[in-house]
Amino acid sequence: MALLGLLILGTLVQGHLALTVSECGTSLRRPEYTDIAVYCGTESINLAIQICPVIYTGYNESLLILNQMANDPLCRGTMDATANPPVVRFSFPLRQLDACGSIFHTTSAPGTGIFSDFSNIQTVNISGVVKSFDPTIGTVTYNAELKYFYSCAYPLEYLVNNTQVDVSSSSIAVKDNNGSFISTLSMQLFKDINYTTPLIIPSVGIELRTNIYVQVIAANLTSQYHVLLDRCYASLSALPSNSTFFNLFVPCSKDLFTTMLENGNSQRARFSFPAFRFIEQQNQTISTYFLHCITRLCETSTCATFKQCRRRRREIQTATIKDGLSDTTLITSGPIKTHSDTTLTTKEGALSSAQKASGGASVGLGIALAVLVVAGTIAALMAVSFYRKLRMLR
Repeated sequence: MALLGLLILGTLVQGHLALTVSECGTSLRRPEYTDIAVYCGTESINLAIQICPVIYTGYNESLLILNQMANDPLCRGTMDATANPPVVRFSFPLRQLDACGSIFHTTSAPGTGIFSDFSNIQTVNISGVVKSFDPTIGTVTYNAELKYFYSCAYPLEYLVNNTQVDVSSSSIAVKDNNGSFISTLSMQLFKDINYTTPLIIPSVGIELRTNIYVQVIAANLTSQYHVLLDRCYASLSALPSNSTFFNLFVPCSKDLFTTMLENGNSQRARFSFPAFRFIEQQNQTISTYFLHCITRLCETSTCATFKQCRRRRREIQTATIKDGLSDTTLITSGPIKTHSDTTLTTKEGALSSAQKASGGASVGLGIALAVLVVAGTIAALMAVSFYRKLRMLR
């Protein structure tokens, strides 16, 4: 009956003929749960619904309505007959005001894994439904109602550790259905407070106390979120797990020499600190370490709340990080290197120099005494000889 109704309709869909039953071939079947594919991107959500099961049920692509937004041309599906099997595609941005009626729901939960020190980790869930519209006029219909639900969950807390000197916004690809904003985040190092000149670290390292200006920025991110740095720290290992580390700042305190310039007010965060070295590497000419930042994406209306000092679930007092990184995505690049002073400043060196100087002085004094003894002896002999001659003349 459903096939007969479709053949009678023979409708024109958005200016072109709808896909026919014969064109579906073996794809013509009853609908299944796997008929929808959801792609959770960093800027938009894309849906792909197999059209042949829709045709089998008695509909076509023009009768699939996204979140009851039938009158918005930007929210309508488009046929992709080149796909195998053919699909109807929907695409809409992640902005609340024009996400084609999608529902935005933010939840909070205690952190786990690398974020276990934080008691409030937020996730935004974006969801909706594509439903069929039955144009049948009368008392009964033979077409089953179709409903295709979609949902994308985006965590709003990330670990970013991009320390490349001449970074040009590093990113990674995300292919899972849960979605992630991590590819919009990047870290750059600069040498000036205006953040115009990248910090170039030579192979021999930079001098201690050199000011390092750090910027974490979100690119191509929907405007409803700001960047808030929860914690930034340096570690001896590129992977911070099981590595000696030093906190530049944590939610309720910061190092005396760290200066926070901007945080939680826009889609960038900035701070600076003077270059230091780890005492653990005191016998090495170059001290090498890596910078990491735990980064929160907060909704503009809630950033002020997260910027307040909030107690962490566990104070970090040990010298290693024991939690794994399986739940996070890392952006890794080059290290920060500092070099030690080459002048002689150690106690051993100073003592060695003093000993050499003392030894040289002792040798010189011995020679001088020997010369004086010889000269005195010669003068005494000459005096005796002169005295004897004088007595003979008398």
